[in-house]
Amino acid sequence: MPDTFTPTDTLANARALAPELAARAAEMEEVRRLPADLAAKMAKAGLFRMVTPKSFGGRELTPREIVEAVEAVATANASAGWCAMIGATTALNAAYMEPATASAIYSDPDIITGGVFAPMGKAVDHGDHYRVSGRWQWGSGSANCTWLCGGCTVWENGEMKRLPSGAPDARMMVFPASEATLLDTWHVMGLKGTGSGDFEVKDIIVPKAQSVSLMVDEPHETGGLFKFPAFGLLSLGVSSVALGNARGALDAFAALATTKKSQGSSKTLAERQTMQAEFAKCEAAWRAARAYLFDEIDQTWAVATGEGAIPMERRAALRMACTHMTRTGADICRTLYDLGGGAALFESSDLQRHFRDSHAITQHIVTAPSTWELTGRILFGLPTDGGMV
Repeated sequence: MPDTFTPTDTLANARALAPELAARAAEMEEVRRLPADLAAKMAKAGLFRMVTPKSFGGRELTPREIVEAVEAVATANASAGWCAMIGATTALNAAYMEPATASAIYSDPDIITGGVFAPMGKAVDHGDHYRVSGRWQWGSGSANCTWLCGGCTVWENGEMKRLPSGAPDARMMVFPASEATLLDTWHVMGLKGTGSGDFEVKDIIVPKAQSVSLMVDEPHETGGLFKFPAFGLLSLGVSSVALGNARGALDAFAALATTKKSQGSSKTLAERQTMQAEFAKCEAAWRAARAYLFDEIDQTWAVATGEGAIPMERRAALRMACTHMTRTGADICRTLYDLGGGAALFESSDLQRHFRDSHAITQHIVTAPSTWELTGRILFGLPTDGGMV
């Protein structure tokens, strides 16, 4: 692995890190988190600054470039890819903050941020600041973070504030990670190396300048990346991990099939016609889902780099492609696990890890089955709350 990384080619950096990430997958699962030294290397590679605005020294990549980089990491190690995705997407907050505040937080080239969008906390309005308490699940990569963010409902005079639509007024509160307590709750089946345990804060002060609403506030940054809806960008991140993880499963099965022989057979799995056909179907499904995903990314990017906002129908089309990739990736990993036979059951087989990780990825709300209902309403032209798209 190189001692230095290129400041301009994040994908090349991701590929350079891939061998070490793959070699340390079992270690990550054992400690149930991304080791600090690997997190530091990923930071040097720019993997946590893919979304950070260029005005704060970030890379501000295009959505296609972000997906390609996360895909490369996740092919080697889905847990590392997940941490890269979370660290990158939570830095979207920088585009919505006042520039002076954002610069003070996000200009450090080695900074790692994390957090949870879901409004599991409570922020009480005290004029120029909020008093915040809350406990958030799914705090991926939090142990390596300098800053964390947590979604909160906003309260004033004992009542929850609401938006004109009637929905709760929810904002992301950004605070030093040192003010949070990390809880050892991450005992799971898949994505074991992400360290996605709970974190909590109790009655901390968060200046209003360190809070943002990704649904109501307008970004201060004008680049095309920041026209992408927050849910769409997060969906891209989740699906890019699924994309890379499925690629890793395909590669792992190919390696197994060229050497393994079924009991009583003189042929390797790769020499059996049934295996050849099923593997080809899996490869075709992966290529098709990937091509569909990138086509929707490119179409949405063309709109984002033009005039005006991205219409809801285009945002919905992107979300469908992300969900399709995530669900297809899990189907591929399950099929390959089955084809691997008894050998795939052992922890020494990468197939079982890819299988477990793929089904952990499907549990994220932005690519869950409910996404089909949300986007289906839009396809039918029914009234739909566009804030969730």
